[in-house]
Amino acid sequence: MQIIRFADLPAEPWRNGGGATRQVAGRASADGSGWDWRVSIADVTRAGDFSCFPGMERLLTVVEGDLLLLTIEGAERPVEKHRPFRFDGGAATAARLPTGDIRYLNVITRAGAYKAYTSVIELSKKRAHPLWAGQLGVFLQGQVTVSDDASGQEALARYDAVVGSDDTTPEVLGRGFLAVVSIDPVED
Repeated sequence: MQIIRFADLPAEPWRNGGGATRQVAGRASADGSGWDWRVSIADVTRAGDFSCFPGMERLLTVVEGDLLLLTIEGAERPVEKHRPFRFDGGAATAARLPTGDIRYLNVITRAGAYKAYTSVIELSKKRAHPLWAGQLGVFLQGQVTVSDDASGQEALARYDAVVGSDDTTPEVLGRGFLAVVSIDPVED
């Protein structure tokens, strides 16, 4: 079972000084020009422009704070907590913070090569939630444990991530919320 501890992820400050990003997982592109996909958690502390990622698609989910106002190519888009929002990574994008600082889960994929999906689910003490290969579970809040057939049981701290597997199939059990990120290759 692979657990990625949020506390161990270094914060990379943004060039514009408006926030910081912690990379949770990613896949480098075969040609070495960057990455094919990346999952990160970002803290936004000041309004400002987002970095532009031409040829990429972004899927953003606010996980802490109430509201992020994005202006994408001149059109304002409200992004509420736990409601994933997809947009073109190459589009001119700016953010405002009408309710204060925001933390969001950010999934960026190479357009046409990968497609990402994020679902925020409420966990149950009575029924474990499995994580399969191609999925990443990011624990958002509450009190949970994760276990699999080989490693036993471990507690998760807020924003810890679990890598899914078809072999040992980690299962998350407890009360709270989990963001399940799926990244699928696009079939030709």
